[in-house]
Amino acid sequence: QVQLVESGGGLVQAGGSLRLSCAASGRTTSSYAMGWFRQAPGKEREFVAAITWGGGSTYYADSVKGRFTISRENAKNTVYLQMNSLKPEDTAVYYCAAGPKTYYTGTYYYTREDSPLYDYWGQGTQVTVSS
Repeated sequence: QVQLVESGGGLVQAGGSLRLSCAASGRTTSSYAMGWFRQAPGKEREFVAAITWGGGSTYYADSVKGRFTISRENAKNTVYLQMNSLKPEDTAVYYCAAGPKTYYTGTYYYTREDSPLYDYWGQGTQVTVSS
């Protein structure tokens, strides 16, 4: 079993930056696909960014391209989400997801919340961007 714990959320002004971390424990996740999703109040959870196990491929939602960067440090079992130029519409609870079934490849599987790729989810960290 894998436990995922997100951290780094908080309150920031528009235009500011935050770096989220997702630390995995219970099993090494160096061979796992990892992703970030978010859920704003009254909305469904949506895809933000994802990264393949080796970091060779990354995926981003159109709304965050050019502002957010996903990266991973396999030696620390940790994935990061660097968020720059934050906007009030980025306000949400951000969730980390992970899974070992990396034979599911491509945008379709990496960007869907209901993807069979993601077996494990964290509890989320709140990000609030004030205008």
